[in-house]
Amino acid sequence: MRRSLRTRVGVAAGSVAGWLSRVTGRGAGATVSGRVLNAIAPGALAELAAGRHTALVSATNGKTTTTRFLAAALATNGRHVTTNSTGANLTSGIAPTLARDPGTDTAVLEVDERVLPRVVDVLGTELLVLGNLSRDQLDRYGEVHLVADAWRAVTEARPHLAVVANASDPHVVWAASPAAVTWVALGLGWRQDAATCPNCGALLAWTADRFACPACGFSQPDPDFVLEDDTLVHAGERVPLRLAVPGRWNLANAALAVAAATTHFDVAAPDAAGALGDVTTVAGRYTRIPLGDGRDARVLLAKNPAGWSEVLTFLAGTDTAVVLAVNARVADGKDPSWLWDVPYELLRGHATAASGERCLDVAVRLRYAEVEHLVEPDPLAAARALPGDTVHLVCSYTAFSALYRRYGDRL
Repeated sequence: MRRSLRTRVGVAAGSVAGWLSRVTGRGAGATVSGRVLNAIAPGALAELAAGRHTALVSATNGKTTTTRFLAAALATNGRHVTTNSTGANLTSGIAPTLARDPGTDTAVLEVDERVLPRVVDVLGTELLVLGNLSRDQLDRYGEVHLVADAWRAVTEARPHLAVVANASDPHVVWAASPAAVTWVALGLGWRQDAATCPNCGALLAWTADRFACPACGFSQPDPDFVLEDDTLVHAGERVPLRLAVPGRWNLANAALAVAAATTHFDVAAPDAAGALGDVTTVAGRYTRIPLGDGRDARVLLAKNPAGWSEVLTFLAGTDTAVVLAVNARVADGKDPSWLWDVPYELLRGHATAASGERCLDVAVRLRYAEVEHLVEPDPLAAARALPGDTVHLVCSYTAFSALYRRYGDRL
């Protein structure tokens, strides 16, 4: 499809703005290029997305990795895929992604939870992939049910829209149910944000792996796919998920990606799962940074209580030193009181450091958790100060982004 003059000018101006941002060291250029593009050509998103098969991925946690997994899976059947692999998930990041690869037939796009309702129609979306919903930056997002209600408005208005959704999260089930849904049972380790029924407000009843509302009957749907440890089960077929990236949370991300590739894009499940094993880093996540003493520090991103809980559960079962690097800037959420909802007690017995701009807040939380620790604001200096053969850097968003800008993706 030939681009309009206005869109061509917007793309060119955005490219120049992005280049200037990079050469002056102000940033990677993705966001500013999209802002310029959208300002000059407000209709560019629809124009750039036209003619493509578009899947949108959204969740509080894991959407960048799920997007990367789904793009890798679709490439196995010859599709030419464009994707915002750096996690630029606002319209300012989506527009330059689509402009960069005009010849691709498929777009797999990560979308911010709040932005999703605004772009479903604009992008000509064929498929939604919905992960979890939990508290994240309450000063920016508000309570979880507000996002769930906004998502449900999308599906109620489009009952024939294809959706692959997490059957184990009550908020996601409530949001997705009006559409044509493929349900994936992932289990829900973090339930503190899913205590009440999103339909009537009564307390939910939980068993080991299911939820139900005793007041109105709202309950977990029967799944089409089930994640059992590291195996995805569908229609009697058991597909092993052999990943190069760590953690149970990534098995859940992988399960959503394989289910989406299989049900909507006709990729054989074993082929889709096999492609995911080649993914070793995702926009800086799981990268290894040399410490200069013969050791590497592996970087993990944790943004909110649900994410921190998953990461700490994983680390508790390993013999590793741990640096906790926490900032409280706008992109992190300015209120760090969520630290008290995270089970840092899991780190007892691990060599631990409190780091980042809010290292003293972290140190106080660790003291109450009875975790021995040192305090060092610089995350890499903290990693070097810890003993042991392995070190993990667990970072809030802006602490992580600073490391990613400096070191990129390293294996």
